[in-house]
Amino acid sequence: MMASSYSAKDEDGHITVSGPGGGTLRNKKPENTAFKQQRLPAWQPILTAGTVLPAFFIIGLIFIPIGIGLYVTSNNIKEFEIDYTGDDTSSPCYNCAKNFSWNNTKSCTCTIPFQLDQPYESNVFMYYGLSNFYQNHRRYVKSRDDSQLNGNIDSLKKPSKECEPYASIDNKPIAPCGAIANSMFNDTLKLFYNDPNGTSVPIPLTSTGIAWWTDKHVKFRNPVGTNSNLTAVFQGTVKPVNWHRPVYELDTDPENNGFINEDFIVWMRTAALPTFRKLYRIIQKKNNMAPTLPRGNYTLVVDYNYPVRSFEGRKRMILSTISWMGGKNPFLGIAYITVGSVCFFLGVVLLVIHHKYGNRNNSANISN
Repeated sequence: MMASSYSAKDEDGHITVSGPGGGTLRNKKPENTAFKQQRLPAWQPILTAGTVLPAFFIIGLIFIPIGIGLYVTSNNIKEFEIDYTGDDTSSPCYNCAKNFSWNNTKSCTCTIPFQLDQPYESNVFMYYGLSNFYQNHRRYVKSRDDSQLNGNIDSLKKPSKECEPYASIDNKPIAPCGAIANSMFNDTLKLFYNDPNGTSVPIPLTSTGIAWWTDKHVKFRNPVGTNSNLTAVFQGTVKPVNWHRPVYELDTDPENNGFINEDFIVWMRTAALPTFRKLYRIIQKKNNMAPTLPRGNYTLVVDYNYPVRSFEGRKRMILSTISWMGGKNPFLGIAYITVGSVCFFLGVVLLVIHHKYGNRNNSANISN
């Protein structure tokens, strides 16, 4: 047998092993310190009826009122929704939905009458909504060139390979490139109020202020060339395949044209779920004495440019007010009420169990 000897150092926990060859081996035993030997002071809660029961009741008493407040606030938000997909033969947009495709050069117009049963105060936000549209697909999300969208001239002329197959046409770069930009929502929505005297009054819609400030001023910028004219800056590029006009003709306002067009910026912020809504316009309140949208009859005029039949999708227009917590969403209030109710119920159940069996166990411990 091979003889060996060792010398232990209790101070640091190191062990040196000596063999017949004169070599020394260092053992893998951790050092004898408070940290490595897990002797640091720690606090470990002792769960007893006196600590658990009050915690359940406190959580219940706090969460339930908060949930009720959130739920009531959400219900006070007014919201109106119209589905204008046009898949039903009785829909005013049926002919447009049936005959329109991406290859159409002229848009199809449909008119949808509706009625608001209650007035809308303060600012009103108009959204467009899509269903069964998966913007969260991995290849779809990656199909963009952020450097190009940030105004880089080199990326404008030579887009990223991530944009394929929407990077170029006939060796000419696409601006903006990628599948996200190519599928941009391009329906035009107009709103009219039908006055009781028979006249149709157009509702002014604000197209600015709908995008995030960081997107508008940081992430998206127009290319800066020797000429401030966007037509000259984008010369040599082509529009995306499904677009009806180039990016430098999205708006007549130079502060809302090109890559900094807010409709374009809103669309480029991809949604996490297949059913989503995006802000389209804002109806500003102008008179404090009158509601923004009075109760009465309205007409929605749609320039039908965005086909959804190919992926069995649906389109809708939403009018909504907001509160301090945002748009209408009862889920958060329901979640708080549910959690608070469950905690309060568990507290009552545990209190009954403790009252019924706790004294019996204490008596048994005393007798023992």
